[in-house]
Amino acid sequence: MKKFFKSLIFKLLVAIALGLVIGLFASEPVINVINTIKYVLGQVIFFAVPLIIIGFIAPSIARLKNNASKLLGYALIIAYLSSIGAAFMSTFAGYAIVPKLNIVNNTEGLKKLPEIIFKLDIPPVMSVMSALFFSILIGLATAWTKSELTEKLLDEFQNIVLDIVGKVIIPILPFFIASTFATLAYQGSITTQLPVFLKAIVIVIIGHFIWLTVLYLIGGAISGKNPMRVFKYYGPAYLTAVGTMSSAATLPVALKCAKKSDILRDDIRDFTIPLCANIHLCGSVLTETFFVMTISQVLYGKMPPVSTMILFVLLLGIFAIGAPGVPGGTVMASLGIVTGVLGFNDAGVALLLSIFALQDSFGTACNVTGDGAIALMLTGIANKKGM
Repeated sequence: MKKFFKSLIFKLLVAIALGLVIGLFASEPVINVINTIKYVLGQVIFFAVPLIIIGFIAPSIARLKNNASKLLGYALIIAYLSSIGAAFMSTFAGYAIVPKLNIVNNTEGLKKLPEIIFKLDIPPVMSVMSALFFSILIGLATAWTKSELTEKLLDEFQNIVLDIVGKVIIPILPFFIASTFATLAYQGSITTQLPVFLKAIVIVIIGHFIWLTVLYLIGGAISGKNPMRVFKYYGPAYLTAVGTMSSAATLPVALKCAKKSDILRDDIRDFTIPLCANIHLCGSVLTETFFVMTISQVLYGKMPPVSTMILFVLLLGIFAIGAPGVPGGTVMASLGIVTGVLGFNDAGVALLLSIFALQDSFGTACNVTGDGAIALMLTGIANKKGM
């Protein structure tokens, strides 16, 4: 229990509650100060976004040269297809379901926020898309040239960025979210939409199980084996992931569950489960996709165009592979495309971070359980190709 009280999700829950209370009862001068704090903290967070992109995408690509095997290639392709498949399913569900959630975007009756006291502008070193393209080029060039020095530098840079996220971004997140919810509550826009977000959480959890069913059916078709001979053992891993909210912490339990299956090859299982714990985030991607559509409807009165969502999903799949090690995982790593592709402002980002954190344990559980399906697919592929 003590661990929960120290966790990020507890801090975010407290931040949301405090923000709502402060926003409902604060006077205009108080909100003026809070709005200024929110602006400054937002500048710090968004400055770090390109650094996070470079710090995690480039090293992930560069490392492939050390593990350049066909099996790794298959694993990466399947993990990517699983992530974008889950995201596209979530996108279709979003266009079908979100308009029926009775979301009313009424800005006419909202209070106007007072002007901030001062603006401290901290522009990012480069745009989001520039950071993404730079990361891909540097990562590929490092792998092609087999430059050990550059690879070590990228690894060191990743450690630096991880420390920036862990010691700067994560600690200020509760304050940023509290200040954002305070301004939203002051305006009156968030209190009327709380039931909508609760419905969205239930919907994505149902979506997790639908996608897991799809994955295991595909795994059974590729391997020619009954997928229940893997899935039925994953109960402890699922519950452990719900409790720990961490794929890494769940890894020992996931391996133990996978070992109970008599249809997974030992070598494939021991390779796939640890690897997919780091690159397969189908549940998190599915969740984020549905949430950004819901939040867009709530805050901006409309969902993103289909073409924008397609680009977002394709890029999100890349970020999902490069997201491990970032506290907050997929959402933290993909803040760049949330702001750059979808055009979210600081209020949208704060809402996404908060709501995502509320269900993060279930998204992690879906990720972990889905790894068993990928192990089943790779077992079938390896057996058919005589690997």
